[in-house]
Amino acid sequence: MTKCLPWETPVGEEIDGYNLTTVTHFILTGLSDLPEVHYPLFAVLAITHQVTLLGNGAILLVIATEKNTTIYYFLASLSLLDIFCPSATVPKMLDNLFTGNDSISFLSCVLQLYFLVALAGTEVFLLAVIAYDRYVANFFPLRYTLIMTKARCAQLAAGFLHSLLHTVSTFCLSFCKSSRVNQYYCDIPPVVALSCSSTYIEEMLMFVVSNILGIGAFLTTFISYVHHIHLPKDPNSGREAQSLLHMCLPPHGDWVVLWHSNIYLFGLPPVTTPQPGTGSSPCSMGLSPQC
Repeated sequence: MTKCLPWETPVGEEIDGYNLTTVTHFILTGLSDLPEVHYPLFAVLAITHQVTLLGNGAILLVIATEKNTTIYYFLASLSLLDIFCPSATVPKMLDNLFTGNDSISFLSCVLQLYFLVALAGTEVFLLAVIAYDRYVANFFPLRYTLIMTKARCAQLAAGFLHSLLHTVSTFCLSFCKSSRVNQYYCDIPPVVALSCSSTYIEEMLMFVVSNILGIGAFLTTFISYVHHIHLPKDPNSGREAQSLLHMCLPPHGDWVVLWHSNIYLFGLPPVTTPQPGTGSSPCSMGLSPQC
């Protein structure tokens, strides 16, 4: 019987002709192997990350001076996610570029994958909740406080449970083919591709869960936007509401499309051997919306 913790696999045990050894680290190979481009990439990535931190920090400061309403709570949560999500991968990427050491310890890889999937998944849910929140506020204002309760907002924690499920199922596999991860950070498809045990359960788990959660979040956002487009104008406040809608809907909508396109590009199909640098989520590169 294969043990759940791959680092506890006895040295010398064989699975399908592979000799299993203790896994202590992985090698991240997704970034360029050309030394001359390491420092330019380091500079671009460092600047992008700093701009993301400063931009979202400024948003948090502005929100702190405003009224304590639900939409400001969501916007503050979005800014925090846009700070923490790239921080799960970018510091290690910068270290790899600066030092030339592409290795990452097994435990660090586990933690990086968990927090990346948890924060990215939570952001997908949050984008859907923001769209639904505006739908309820505009179409059911009298029932808003009954629908958008704190308990409903706390359901955003589902992103961390979703990540825990994938992290445990991924690192319960046995690794013996190679320690070279074809990505510049630890992600599910390239890590699963290194397994010499059966990956069918993990592949189907990722396929089914991504379908249910991803399509559910996308439909919630899409339907809410459709209703907003047909929002009736009020003689007194309709013009202001429509102006705000047309200002914020395009960037928010573009960000939703970007997120969900990445989910369907690398999350839905069964896991195959990924190509280096493919299937990158926006937050893993330090990108974030500013609306």
